[in-house]
Amino acid sequence: VLMYLKMAPRLDLIVLLMISGALGNEWSLNYSQEKLCALKGSTVVLRATYTHPTDVTVERVFWVIDPVKGRNLTDLRNDSSYSGRVEYLEGEQNHFSLRLRDVKKSDKHNYCCRIITNEDKERYLGYPGVILRVTDLQLIAPAEVTEGESVILTCKTTCSLTDPTFIWYKNTHDLTTNTFKSNKLHLQRVSSEDAGSYNCAVRGSEHLPSPAHNLSVRYPPKSVSVSISHSGERVEDNPVNLTCSSDANPPVENYTWFKENESSPVGSGQILIMTMNYTISKISSEDNEKYKCMCSNEVGHQNSTSVTLNVLYPPKNVSVSISSSGEKVEGTSVTLTCSSDSNPPVENYTWFKENETSPVGSGQSYRALQSGLYYCEVQNKLGSERSAAVSITITDAGDRRIIQMKVTISLFGEEVGKVLLNLTCSSDSNPPVENYTWFKENEASPVGSGQSYRALQSGLYYCEAQNKLGSERSAAVSITITDPPKNISVSISLSGEIVEGSSVNLTCSCDANPPVETYTWFNETSSVGKGITFTISKVRSEDSGKYKCMCSNKVGHQNSTSVTLNI
Repeated sequence: VLMYLKMAPRLDLIVLLMISGALGNEWSLNYSQEKLCALKGSTVVLRATYTHPTDVTVERVFWVIDPVKGRNLTDLRNDSSYSGRVEYLEGEQNHFSLRLRDVKKSDKHNYCCRIITNEDKERYLGYPGVILRVTDLQLIAPAEVTEGESVILTCKTTCSLTDPTFIWYKNTHDLTTNTFKSNKLHLQRVSSEDAGSYNCAVRGSEHLPSPAHNLSVRYPPKSVSVSISHSGERVEDNPVNLTCSSDANPPVENYTWFKENESSPVGSGQILIMTMNYTISKISSEDNEKYKCMCSNEVGHQNSTSVTLNVLYPPKNVSVSISSSGEKVEGTSVTLTCSSDSNPPVENYTWFKENETSPVGSGQSYRALQSGLYYCEVQNKLGSERSAAVSITITDAGDRRIIQMKVTISLFGEEVGKVLLNLTCSSDSNPPVENYTWFKENEASPVGSGQSYRALQSGLYYCEAQNKLGSERSAAVSITITDPPKNISVSISLSGEIVEGSSVNLTCSCDANPPVETYTWFNETSSVGKGITFTISKVRSEDSGKYKCMCSNKVGHQNSTSVTLNI
């Protein structure tokens, strides 16, 4: 690789050492530079220009190093240490240059031009010549810096290069968006992203970069997160691991675990790897908490966001509470309520009277009409549990004939474009119903109240009727809301220009409930076909025009916007 160096102003230093003969006024030998600094491994050119008297003939010109009076001067081309690296360049007007490739540090010498003529006494040496100094690039910078500080990287040479332009690399990628006359790279307020392997080079000699320098950035923990082992359900009495992960330099020294809203740690320790496990060998309902970890190193610390440990367990702490109705209607009654602690929530409540084989009721509350011992059984998907029995005494025998509550739902009502169902809840109770509440299955909160409810969405609905003596739910009814077609669009199989004779498909798409029964195609106002896809196997110019489709189901129909077919 040839490096063209910018020439400094001509120094016109003419100092000739006469080996033999007399120095004539017509002799001169000029070097373009007195001193030259070259990169190790680069190619340099040393230039000389000479003049001589017209009565002598120059037979040979060559370059020598470090000439000493009385010693033979060796042509560089014959010096084994320069083998294959030396080339002489002769030009017009007695220009004679030395091109030296793959410069080595051992090439640091004084280079002089030697002239041999046809006269034995007319031999000349241009002394002093060009002093060649050789340098490599060394990147000087601290090995480690703390995030937020500033750092200066210096590209150092042992001699002054001629008008250098410096280039900087990080992890082999060029950082230099602008050229740098300075040999310093300033990094302001460094962050972890500034860590990496840096090199510097000189423009034109990019293949001769400095050795890599690794810059390490110290920073406190960041990206702190907590993961929980066993991504599925976490059932009571099984082990669980909470793992804290983070990015930090130097590595995390301490991991400290906290329950949310508690200042005292639940576990801490030091570990050699970048993660820390907080282990609960047998989880219980008491471990249902939000957890977070704090990572610390010598630079700082950082907390994770909280994660919730959701422990599943069968019902426990089942109990029955008693409340009298306070009103004697066709006999005295007592309302029993069943309570428990359960995760997931209780799915079924079943009531029993001791010494009776069959259940006497269901639901979280039960209205007892007879004296006796009663208990409830609660169940979720993990198991079941019974309460202790409670003793009930009915003090007024009276006539205990109670009209059981019967709840039904009736459906009616319709609007254009969408069927709207009015649900009505009916019951037979004494005293009369005080509250009607509407529910949609799989939704925890009520969706409405009052004896009638207007359903706008498909699903399973039921009502709950309540009077002073208790409550009862109806069976669920399935509601399906229908819609006419909507969101109708037409797509063309070919994009861009459609050439006559080619085949083209027009496809109609839409949303409908119930599904579309009929697709009808129109060219302008004329019906041209049916089906979800309308195909023209060989289009002609007469097929050009605006096309649209109409989607129809039992509820109604709707047209798409027109698309233009340009043949």
